[in-house]
Amino acid sequence: MKTKHSIKDLQVITLGCSKNLVDSQVLMRQLQAGGYKVYDENSTTRPQAVIINTCGFINDAKEESIETILDYARARKNGDIEKLVVMGCLSQRYKKDLKNEIHEVDEFFGVSDLKNILNTFQTDYKTELMGERTLPRPAHYAYLKISEGCDRTCSFCAIPLIRGKHISKPIDELVKEAEFLASQGVNELMLIAQELNYYGLDLYKKRMLADLLKELVKVDGIEWIRLHYAYPVGLTDDVLELISNHPKICKYLDIPLQHISDPILKSMRRGHTGEETHKVIQAIREKVPGIALRTTLIVGYPGETEKHFEELLDFVKASKFERLGVFTYSHEEDTAAYKLEDDVPEEVKQGRAAILMDEQQKISLELNEAKIGKSYKVTIDRKEGGFWVARSEFDSPDVDNEILIPSDGPLEIGSFYLAKIISAEPFDLIAEVTG
Repeated sequence: MKTKHSIKDLQVITLGCSKNLVDSQVLMRQLQAGGYKVYDENSTTRPQAVIINTCGFINDAKEESIETILDYARARKNGDIEKLVVMGCLSQRYKKDLKNEIHEVDEFFGVSDLKNILNTFQTDYKTELMGERTLPRPAHYAYLKISEGCDRTCSFCAIPLIRGKHISKPIDELVKEAEFLASQGVNELMLIAQELNYYGLDLYKKRMLADLLKELVKVDGIEWIRLHYAYPVGLTDDVLELISNHPKICKYLDIPLQHISDPILKSMRRGHTGEETHKVIQAIREKVPGIALRTTLIVGYPGETEKHFEELLDFVKASKFERLGVFTYSHEEDTAAYKLEDDVPEEVKQGRAAILMDEQQKISLELNEAKIGKSYKVTIDRKEGGFWVARSEFDSPDVDNEILIPSDGPLEIGSFYLAKIISAEPFDLIAEVTG
């Protein structure tokens, strides 16, 4: 039997993506079952111990993680906290360097070290809690991580180095997790993976995303299911049919495209051409009328000329994506692209990103203005600055448009309403509740 540590409460700070958030929530649930009081990064409680779940994907994220570690290392050195633990992607990727440089950290763990982290806090992993996690309150939406890792070999991406090969979670486990989330008040699931289209290939020897969706829509209490991170190759017709026809599945798809110029796509090892990309987008829009497409693009990749960028800009103008994000290329060691010269100056990268986002702002305003006078089912996320902040099925939280509703009405967070759009801004809509 393990001896209890003197530490009774701790804080888990999550940096990076929604996959990290899920990992933190699972850890927090296990620690709570072990007898600890556990707080997230939003708490003002001064904890005895801190666990930092880091991101190590691109330069900006790595810098944020390192700065956060250093801040808490100073607190550990000054005696403000008794224990400091670092976990996650940065720690997985640079554990040896971090241990050599930051001595105030008590333990470093990687991305698959849940049981070891629990052991350092003298508690055991509880299998009966599989599928359970600690959620913020209120919690009306949650991310459902359906797989781990990635089998693709994109030249710029360090994820396979950090999180390993693609591993799907069994359908029955995911349904159980969805049922738990629904029991906690969650009515919107956002499916996440490094590559949704790969789901099932390892476990079931065929693509099973559609089969998973058919089971998840049966979960009582779940009203919306949203799909994130689908590779442009391998998206099957049965998935598109479900998006088009099932009322619980949002007409929304996050499909990172990264670029459109053939030389850049080839160097990126994306496995498809610009022409094939155009055909995929056309097919999606034909099979799912009214769908909102979110994509992300990379500018400043090695060898990207002004001509390549102009082709990308023309692509954005022509495609009129409902949602779009732009990253500047990050030169990551141990990736295939790291062997190339990072030859696009940083100011050029930033300038190209700004040009694309300026264009996207015009597109978004045009699309938003077309919604004036129309009504949409919306969910209420929070109250802020005199408005209820809501979203439609075409918007994911934190990254997409928001619908602002004057807060003079008695609405409830997490509830659904019918809202009529009365005015539009580039990335926000103003609405009034009509039902």
